[in-house]
Amino acid sequence: MIYQSLWDWRRQVADLYGRVRAEPDPRTAWRLWRDKRDGLYRDHPQTPLEDTAGFQGLPFYEYEPALRFAVTLDPVDGEELLLPAGNDGQIRLRPFARTRGLADALGGELTAYWLQGYCGGVFLPFADATSGTETYGGGRYLLDTIKSADLGTDASGRTILDFNFAYNPSCAYSVRYICPLSPRENRLAVPVRGGERQPEAAS
Repeated sequence: MIYQSLWDWRRQVADLYGRVRAEPDPRTAWRLWRDKRDGLYRDHPQTPLEDTAGFQGLPFYEYEPALRFAVTLDPVDGEELLLPAGNDGQIRLRPFARTRGLADALGGELTAYWLQGYCGGVFLPFADATSGTETYGGGRYLLDTIKSADLGTDASGRTILDFNFAYNPSCAYSVRYICPLSPRENRLAVPVRGGERQPEAAS
C-alpha cells in the first residue's frame, strides 16, 4: 500500500499546482497552496513529519508581493553535478539555464538544472542569507517538476519564480529522506524573507 499512498500524494500535489497556476490572484493562490500543504502534512500517510501531534501548520513568512518575478531563462552549458542520494546512489544535475530578472532585487541570478535520468525534470534549489538561521540550512526549492512544483509562465512566456512558494525539502523534517541541496552557485547573498521558514518553527 505504500506505493499507492505515495501515488496519491503525488497526484494531490500535481492537482494543487494546477489549481495554483489557474488562480489569477497570486496571494489567493499562495493561501490555497499553504492550506492544502498543511492538510497533507497533517493528515496524509506520506507526510515527511515524524510527529503530527499538535501540528498547527508549516512555518512561513507573510506573503510579500515584491518576491514574485517573471524571469527569462538564458541557455547555459555547464558541468554536470553529482549529488549524493542515499540508497539511490547519486543524483545527476545538468545546468541548462540561468535566470535573467532577479539581480536587481536579489543581488544575483540562479541556475536551473535538468535532473538526468528517466524522463528528467527541471530543478531549481536556492539558498540565501537566511539559510541556517531563519530558514533551512540546506536551502529551499522553487522548482521541481518531477514533484509538479511549477508555477508556469506569464503571458510573455517568462518563467514565474515566486519566492513566497519556496519550500523545504523533505529531509528538513526527517532523516528518512536524502535530498539534493542547493549548489554553491545558487546561493544569494541577500536574505530572502519569503516562503517556508525553519522547520523548528512549526508547532
